[in-house]
This record gives sequence, C-alpha cells and structure tokens, in this order.
Amino acid sequence: MSGNIKNNLAPLMKAVRLHQFGGPEVLLYEDAPKPSMKAGEVLVKVIAVGINPPDWYLREGMKMLPPEWRPEIPLPTIPGTDISGIIEAVADDVKSFVVGDEVYGMIRFPSFGDSRAYAQYVSAPVADLALKPKETDHLHAAAAPMAALTAWQFLIERGHNEPNPLQPDLHVPVPLEGRKVLINGAAGGVGHYAVQLAKWKGAYVIAVASGKHEEMLRGLGADEFIDYTQTAPEDVISNLDLVLDTLGGPTTGRFLRTLKSGGALFPVFLGFSDHAEAAERGVTVSNSQVRSNGKQLGEIAQLFDTGLLQTVIDSVFPLEEASKAHERASHGHIQGKIVLKVPQD
Repeated sequence: MSGNIKNNLAPLMKAVRLHQFGGPEVLLYEDAPKPSMKAGEVLVKVIAVGINPPDWYLREGMKMLPPEWRPEIPLPTIPGTDISGIIEAVADDVKSFVVGDEVYGMIRFPSFGDSRAYAQYVSAPVADLALKPKETDHLHAAAAPMAALTAWQFLIERGHNEPNPLQPDLHVPVPLEGRKVLINGAAGGVGHYAVQLAKWKGAYVIAVASGKHEEMLRGLGADEFIDYTQTAPEDVISNLDLVLDTLGGPTTGRFLRTLKSGGALFPVFLGFSDHAEAAERGVTVSNSQVRSNGKQLGEIAQLFDTGLLQTVIDSVFPLEEASKAHERASHGHIQGKIVLKVPQD
C-alpha cells in the first residue's frame, strides 16, 4: 500500500524555497516538486546558479517597488533566474536543442513562472536559452545571463519591443565608437560586463569603483579609473558622451553635470528625478528593464569563446548555503558575481 502511494507522488528534487518574505534566513533548502515541461520547453539539470539583485528583492517581497507595481507572489516559491546546466529532456515540439546540450540562460524574467533557478532542475522556455560558451565552465556561465544581458540591452541592442514600465518610450542604445563613457559601479555584475562591452565597441571607458577593484578593471580594459572613496567622479570628469550608472537610485542625477549637451545618462535602477535639469542640459535620460533573450545570449557566448568577454566571480556557495550567499550580497562591494553550486545526484 505504502509503495503504491509513494509511486503516485510527484518526483522530488532539492531546492531553495521561501515560505515567507524576509531576510536571508527565510531561504530554506528542502525537497520540492521536480518541474514538468510545457510545449516549447526543456528540462535542465542545473549545475550552477547566478544570483542577482531581483533574487533578494523577491525574498523581501518586492518592498523596493511602489505598492501598485508589486506582483502577486504565491508562496512557497523558488527564487532565481540564472542557470547553467545540461538538458535532460525536451518537449515534443522542441527542435533547437537536444538532450545532452549544455546551456545557459535567464529564465522567465521579468515574469514569475512556476519553475525557478535555485534548484536541481528547472523547466525553461527554449527562447530563454543559448548553448553555453564552449570555453566557459558552468560556474562562470551561470554568473553571466542577467548581468551580461542588462549591459547588452542598455549599451548594444535592446532586443525587444515590449512596453517599458519605467518610462513612456522604449530605451534606445547610443553609438559607442569613439565616445567617452563612464561606468559607475564598474566592479559589480552589470558594471564589469559593461566595461568590456563598451571597450569592445570602441569607447574610451572610465570605470568608477572602490580602489581595491582598480587592477581588475584595468585588466578588463578600462582606460581610466576613479576611486569614488577618494574622489567624487562628478567633481573631476566632464564632457562625457554617456554615463551608465549601474547603481542608479536618487543620487544618479549628480552625473548630469559630467555630460556634454547631447549626451546620455542610463540609470539601471529606479530613482532618477532631475528631469528638468536633464532637459536644460540637453541630456537624454533613459532606463530599461532587462528581458530574457536566448538569441542575445548566443551572441554573448561567442564573445566569451573568443576571449573578448570574461566573467569575474566574487564567491561561490553550495546551493544549500544560499542564505549565506545572500548575506554576502548584503555586505556590498561585490567584485563580479556570486554563484551557487548545485549538488548533483
């Protein structure tokens, strides 16, 4: 009798879930149902997971968003979007991938699907995936999707025509070749990819971070470095074509004075409010929300494989210590990305 009951139960996997919103301590490593595939999806055995700010926003109940923007989040839920792993099964209608393919991707962002990343298995729409860069291991591949796509969609190609919830108009990247570009928060996930992409496109790149990151950022191609703990960049830089402020927030308006008329300020996070000053100075301010895009990840993979792009990893934690990884993130000053290593059967 008990054997029949056991056989009728859904297969289980290990995952990190939250049953309530709060601090890192609400992340629980436990058994969870193994996801099933829908049409147009594959089942991925996850090797590594990259963590990103939306992961802790979700854990906190999206309290950083205005109440009217907060999505309904059913509990318990598995956080995370970024994975690298091996395809274990494909839906009948899937022709673009086969079992055994090594893939990476940002899954279902910005929506909230049933299958999320902090788990041994994830079901993923094929449109969100690309073949993993051949010369990159799973830890480094998992670190890339959201941060690299954010830098790509801000600087290179938006990649979609979905309405922009952050402003009336769609974000439009600006030409980079021969332009003078400042990256604020250059040592972080988005920032360290943005430095490399801007340099690849022929920009003169000024990186802003704390002093301990200077060697790393110059190694990634930064032409100039400003230690913000010693010097406020807005006091010493002027005549810029573009500022990508990966930190954003209410203080991002200070960069308006560094830009020439006709320049652009791209804040990655919410908080810019100095629209009148921007208009007076002739500066375009534009924001965007990153979206899953397997095609763009395929292009990014080529840059990894040719050595034009690399990932810096701050630290690696086992999946069961996801709470410690979130604690590390809360301390800030992250160099590159934090990654979770998933236990294998």
